[in-house]
Amino acid sequence: MNRLRSAFTLVELLVVIAIIGVLVGLLLPAVQAAREAARRLSCSNHLKQIGLAVHGFHDVYKGVPPQATYTVGSTFSGYSVHTRILPFVEQGNLFANVDFNLGYAAQPEICRMKIPLYRCPSDGRDETRVDGGIEFYPTNYGFNIGTWLGLDQQTAQGGDGAFGYNMRHNLAAITDGLSNTLAAADVKSFTPALLDGGQPAAAFAPPPQTPEQVVAYGGTFDKDYCHTQWVTGRTLQSGLTSTFPPNTKFLYTVSGVTYDVDFTSARVSPTAPRHGYRVVTARSYHPGGVNALLLDGSVRFVASSITRDVWRAFGTRAGGDLAIFAE
Repeated sequence: MNRLRSAFTLVELLVVIAIIGVLVGLLLPAVQAAREAARRLSCSNHLKQIGLAVHGFHDVYKGVPPQATYTVGSTFSGYSVHTRILPFVEQGNLFANVDFNLGYAAQPEICRMKIPLYRCPSDGRDETRVDGGIEFYPTNYGFNIGTWLGLDQQTAQGGDGAFGYNMRHNLAAITDGLSNTLAAADVKSFTPALLDGGQPAAAFAPPPQTPEQVVAYGGTFDKDYCHTQWVTGRTLQSGLTSTFPPNTKFLYTVSGVTYDVDFTSARVSPTAPRHGYRVVTARSYHPGGVNALLLDGSVRFVASSITRDVWRAFGTRAGGDLAIFAE
């Protein structure tokens, strides 16, 4: 007798494949969302450790670390907050090799070091960038220098944020309250920039009101300049401003390609001292907003929809305002 053989028909096989495809399509977004949630949590923890390091520095030196140091008429070579808090993020051996009497360009082995704590796990561009013949490693966390002014080179005065040039104030000087003052937040490495256009040129010019106004100031375009140097105290490398809310776009078109840019009217120059204005926006690889570190050490996820005025209020250390984060 012939035995009956059971097997899938071609139609049944195609149905099973289709069902599996549907299930994968349903599950993949959930898996991706779970992975992103884990990366966002890891990123938040990085900022938390950075906040603890700032407080550790403050306890030892009785003031916050300066964004950089600058003397009127001198050549800028200031080290970043990131560099100054190295002993408090378990990088004491690296810190011991930093000679603060030398410019960072004279210590290329420091500039190219990767500090995992200073990198967001959602940033897939894990590479260095060469600038002026020096190889630098990027960062994804910028310290808040305030609303708009980076540095008045005629007086060496910095901005109105928690950190700034030559600023070593203690936390008691943060009269807006530590829980109402932005310390640092997510930024994107290799962000394009408009540099050194010289506008606005007036002393203590008011901050711009729209992204279009910022782009209209112009400048020299660099397609991957910003936040590629954690060691450097320049705002476009290791800082941010609260001029506009997180993830605001500043669209600038070059040769038919549109870029989302940061801006500075003038970088530090001893031969042409100016008022340097900055628009360096908090940006994130996490959908919907950015992780933000407050000066009390807490970390919040701030939605991109936060209003401009509230975000600017968080950016000042002594503006006389009171802002409350909306969860």
